[in-house]
Amino acid sequence: MAQHTVGFIGFGNMAQAMAKGFLQAGVLEGAQIAACAKRWEKLEKTAGELGVIPCKDAVEVLERSDILILAVKPYLIETVLAPIREKLAGKVLLSVAAGWPFQRFEEVLPAGVHHLSIMPNTPVAVGAGVVQYYGLGTAQEELDGFQALLSPAGLVDRIEPGQLNAASAVSGCGPAFCSLFIEALADGGVACGLPR
Repeated sequence: MAQHTVGFIGFGNMAQAMAKGFLQAGVLEGAQIAACAKRWEKLEKTAGELGVIPCKDAVEVLERSDILILAVKPYLIETVLAPIREKLAGKVLLSVAAGWPFQRFEEVLPAGVHHLSIMPNTPVAVGAGVVQYYGLGTAQEELDGFQALLSPAGLVDRIEPGQLNAASAVSGCGPAFCSLFIEALADGGVACGLPR
C-alpha cells in the first residue's frame, strides 16, 4: 500500500481512537498524522502525547494530508469545510459525522470530491474495532486503499447508505453500553467481597 498522510479535522475521542489505532498497528507514524481542533492547548497536549502534528486550522491540515478525516459535530461541518472546500481536489474525505447523509455532502462539496461516510467505534484504538462505511462513486483503488489503511483497526465492513444510522446505533455506540455492563458486573463482584 502506498504511504498516506492522514489529517484529522477535529480531534476528539473518535479521532484520537483512530489515530491510536493507526500508530499502534504501525500503518502510520506520528509524522504522517496531522490534526486541528477548536481548543489549541488541549490539541497541543494530546498531539504531543501521541507524537502527531498539531495544526492551527483545517487549511494547514489539508496542506499536510492526502486523506482527510472529518471528525467534528454535524452542526460544524459546513463551517469547517468552508475555508477548504475549493481546495479538496485530489483528496479523499472521510466523515465520521453521524446523521450527515451522503447526499448532503454531495450538495456542500464541489463536484468530483471523493468522500466516504464511516462509522468507527472506539475499540479501533486497540485494533479490535468495527468500521462500517459507504462511498458512492468512489474509485475501487481508493476503497482498497481505505480498507488497507483501516484493516489493522479491526473489522472493516462496507454497508449500504440506508444502513449507516443502524450501524451508528449498534456498532458505533454498542461498545460503550458493553463497557457499562462489564463495569457493573465488576462493581457487583467487589460489593460481594471479591477483589477488583
